[in-house]
Parts: sequence; structure tokens; C-alpha cells
Amino acid sequence: MNERSCVDWKRILFYTALACAIAWAGALIIHFTGGLSNSPYLVVVLTVMYMGAPSFAHILTRWITHEGWQNLYLKPLLRSGWPYWLVGWFGPGLLTVVGLVVFMLVFPSHYDPSLETVRRLVATQAGTAADSINPWTIVFSQALTAFLIAPIINALPTFGEEFGWRAYLLPKLMPLGERAALIVSSIIWGVWHWPLIAMGHNYGLDYPGAPWTGMLMMVWFTVVTGTLLGWAAHRSGSVWPAVIGHGALNGIAAIGVLVIRGQPNPLLGPTPVGFIGAVGFTVVALAILAVSPRQRSASQGSE
Repeated sequence: MNERSCVDWKRILFYTALACAIAWAGALIIHFTGGLSNSPYLVVVLTVMYMGAPSFAHILTRWITHEGWQNLYLKPLLRSGWPYWLVGWFGPGLLTVVGLVVFMLVFPSHYDPSLETVRRLVATQAGTAADSINPWTIVFSQALTAFLIAPIINALPTFGEEFGWRAYLLPKLMPLGERAALIVSSIIWGVWHWPLIAMGHNYGLDYPGAPWTGMLMMVWFTVVTGTLLGWAAHRSGSVWPAVIGHGALNGIAAIGVLVIRGQPNPLLGPTPVGFIGAVGFTVVALAILAVSPRQRSASQGSE
């Protein structure tokens, strides 16, 4: 039998449509109540309705289609999957720093050794006491927090996405082969972000080709990061390395803004949603895809 004929396209399409419909309805609420900068419902709608949409769609798809509740990928599987937990916990932070360093090497004029952005933020919070605070201390403390604590703090909202994309959609696509499944699921994840990008999320609206180039760049970003997160989840047989990895990424993604001056093109960096800022993720993703089997590989554990 052809491997591709084993793909449950009906459930995949139903799930994807549902995940997008719930999230994009939330985007409309945000848009018509003031947008990303003024909507009084932004935090609730964004964290619950939008980020939660993939998980809601996962549960609803299983319920509506009578699929059952097997293979939920909820077991931690720490004993066998601990290396992937470590990759999820520390990998996104390290790769974000790599991308930031490369960006500053390519655009040295944007590097701000005096950290004026940090000084302004400290002055706003600390007033006259700001002069006694070393801005580099702030940067390092932010980075340390992002590496050690952010994966846990951000786990709840990122679970809303990962329980859908990596615990449901990715396994459904695995009959295509690991490589294709990682790419296709990551592209869908990127397109799902488009309404937010169109409203200015991640890139703003003042860049060449806005918002269309930002929407395309988001797909590139989700492919290179989704490959890492999906690989960690699939190889560990658990969604949790991806949840932790996504939380780590969200916690450290903006660290580059603290050491940059001027107005760099957000499509390039310094954050990992830019092409150069994502270079570390790109290299790792290409390595994963290069060694990923084209045929289906069984997951190592599930619930």
C-alpha cells in the first residue's frame, strides 16, 4: 500500500480548519476592539482563544470524529526522552544568541555597547536610582531568567499550541515520512499566525512589503523552529519537550532588542523571527531534515 494513502487527510483538514477558525475569530475580536495596541481583550483573547485554538481543535476533532483518546503524547517519558527535554530547555536560547551574534557581525552599526535601550527602561522604572545600576547586569539577568525559568513560566500558554501542532497534527502527517511531516506541519503553523502578522505582531508594519513579506517570513521562522520542536516531540514520544522548547523560545526571543540601536529591518533580525536572527535554528533544522527518514518512523512512546 502507498504510504501516502495512509494519511488521514479528512481529519487533518478538519483539524486545521478548526484550529484556524477559532484563532482567526479571536484575531477579528482583537482587530475590531482596538488592535494589538489598544484592544482591552488582547491578553485574554491572545493567550486563551488564539494560542489555545490548536488544543481546542485537537480535543474537538477527536470528539466530533469519534477518534478516541489514544496517543495523546502527554506522558513525560523523562527516562527515555530526557535528552530531548534538554534540547527543548536550552536549545532555543542558545540558537537565539547565535542568531543575535551573527546579526551584529553582519550589521555592526546596530550594536549598542552602551545599552541605551536598557538605560531608558531602567530610568523609567527606577528613576534617579538608574545611574547606580549596570545595564549589563539587567541584560544578563534577563538572559539567565529566560534560560532557567521561562520554559516553566511559559509552559501553560505554549501548551495550547503544542498539544495541537506537535501532539496531533504532526503524528497525523507522519505517514508522509518524518521530513515531510515536519515541514508541512510547520508551514501550517506559520500560516495560522498570519492574521496577527497582518496586524503588526512580531514585525510591526513599517518594513518593506508589509504585511506580506512578514507573513512569508513568519512561515520561514516556523519551519526552522517547528522542525526542531517537532523533532524533539516525535523522537521523545512526548509533547513536553516541544512545550518547554516553545516556552524557552518565547522567553528569550526579544533579548536582542536590548543590545541594538536604530531601526533594523525586522525581517532580518535581531530577533529569531528575522532571517539572520534565525540562522542558528536554520542550520539545526537543515541538519535534522538531512538525517530525517523519508519513510514513516514509529514514535518511541505515547499516551
